[in-house]
Amino acid sequence: MNTRLADRAALATTVTLGVAFAAFFLLPFAGLVARALQDGRTWEIMTGATARKAMTLSLWTSAVTVVLTIVFGTPAAYFLARASFRGKAILDGFIDLPIVLPPTVAGVALLTAFGRRGLVGEPIDHWTGITFGFTSVAVVMAQVLVSAPFYVRAAKSGFERVDLQQEQVAYTLGASRTKTFFRIAVPEAQPALVAGLVLCWARALGELGATLIFAGNLEGRTQTMPLAIISAFEGTSLGLAGAIALSLMLLAVALAVLTALRLAISRSGAVVSGR
Repeated sequence: MNTRLADRAALATTVTLGVAFAAFFLLPFAGLVARALQDGRTWEIMTGATARKAMTLSLWTSAVTVVLTIVFGTPAAYFLARASFRGKAILDGFIDLPIVLPPTVAGVALLTAFGRRGLVGEPIDHWTGITFGFTSVAVVMAQVLVSAPFYVRAAKSGFERVDLQQEQVAYTLGASRTKTFFRIAVPEAQPALVAGLVLCWARALGELGATLIFAGNLEGRTQTMPLAIISAFEGTSLGLAGAIALSLMLLAVALAVLTALRLAISRSGAVVSGR
């Protein structure tokens, strides 16, 4: 009898804590939707020029960020998963650093390295006249710095779980390293790669601090949706109503893309398991 009572008490406690935890995450979004529906300017703001420009910039820069991360981050993750060398732990730490550092620190670091008077930016500006800071390129650079580590971490874990013997067998059968990588390593690590891809894109879409410092907040040029929300909240003509409308717009787009990616992942997993 005491055991049953203890089990019921444990179940009730678990349910209560779970509901409270879920409510903590759901209530802010519910409040956002409720305030947006109460304001008569919401649709006007969401379809306005500021919102369109900011959303377009956010979408294409985050897409470019993801592509660059896949192209450069996948080989890096595979190398870290397979290679063993002195200083590997230090390199791992530097890759993880943007995850734990405040984004503003990343922005200052980018500015001191690639800004017009930066370590690399100054000679490039002197020799070619090309500047990175306060341009759309700077937005992508900021997003890559803060979001790529999420993909590299996930991809590295995925490659570490791939059976090394399968790759060795492929080598002995005459397969090249490139063919083995794409035919064995990538398919086996696919769930981790996709998960890292989602995290990378989501972090890039929501990037704020590094972008603000390195790229600035220029409407139509470097003002992404998070920056537009900050501008509205800090007292532009849009005001709090604008911040709420833009936040709801960004939330809807992010939710739609994440849902589509989850469906694609589940279908991809079903195809792989059924082959």
